[in-house]
Amino acid sequence: MKHLFTLSLISALCITLLTGCRKGSLTPQASGKPYEVMVVIDHDLWNRPAGRAIFDVLDTDIPGLPQSEPSFHISQVAPKDFSYTMKLFRNIIEVRIDPKQFSTTRIKFSRNIYATGQIYMTINSPSEEDLAQFVKAHPQDILDLFNNSEINRLCVNLRKKYSLVTYKKTQEFFKCKLYAPAELKKSKTGDNFLWTSNDEAAGMVNICVYSYPYEGPETFNKKYIMHKRDSIMALNIPGSEPDMYMQTDTLHTDVKPIMVHGRYAYEARGLWYMRNEAMGGPFVSHSRVDEKNNRVITVEGFVYAPEKMKRGLIRRLEGSLYTLQLPDEEAPALPTETEEDNN
Repeated sequence: MKHLFTLSLISALCITLLTGCRKGSLTPQASGKPYEVMVVIDHDLWNRPAGRAIFDVLDTDIPGLPQSEPSFHISQVAPKDFSYTMKLFRNIIEVRIDPKQFSTTRIKFSRNIYATGQIYMTINSPSEEDLAQFVKAHPQDILDLFNNSEINRLCVNLRKKYSLVTYKKTQEFFKCKLYAPAELKKSKTGDNFLWTSNDEAAGMVNICVYSYPYEGPETFNKKYIMHKRDSIMALNIPGSEPDMYMQTDTLHTDVKPIMVHGRYAYEARGLWYMRNEAMGGPFVSHSRVDEKNNRVITVEGFVYAPEKMKRGLIRRLEGSLYTLQLPDEEAPALPTETEEDNN
């Protein structure tokens, strides 16, 4: 059976900021922690192949981490138990199977149905078999919707509370705006290079911004980007001895083009390590062209947190990357509260 999928906007990975509550609105704020998803589905169906297919997608490991960590914390509730309080949850997937109503599997997503800041996905399908087949065919699209929604929320929060050190120095050295987590209060600068950190050995979170001349489209390939990263990091982030410096684990690093503020960007995500020293962790970066100044601006977040789970730490930094505004760039427009996909 032919499937109809309606999340082309999300598939394109275009990040747009979520709006807050309209002035005078009585809609409550969405509840739940970041990256939690509630699935509204019958208990029996949840334990059969269709339900397991949804669980497996949400339980997918986050790429670019040194250990296995699932993408989402998952909860499940039967439709008969889906109370008003549960309807206020921040991320919801509701599953409906009815061959009389639905001839093919479709997905619809809406914002702020029961609460402000909520993302509500409905999956309508004529059968369990068709539902399972559909979910297995579109795992990344489902992940992208909720991942992007959480990044949107992070961007909104970062604009309210952010690192003044990072913001001021990014403006001073690069004429750009960047909203990084507020705890990044330590800084180091170099030649076209900025590093800010919370400087906590047990859970260090870091943002780096650096630039270099744009040499055309051939700039954006893995070999070129990783060479630039390694040379710049080796110079600016040395270890305790002369032969110790930061490098990229290129075998465990993936790159891909994405869209940020409607423009081309190049994402790198993977692992870093200190050469000749027992240190390492995950990183994620965006490289973008500053057309006004004919240069590449790279903004990167990296984590050093031995013996800690790193999912929440790296995700907060990733949200910060999307707040970067180049010198000729306006802040991204906000969608309306009723924006949804009903095709």
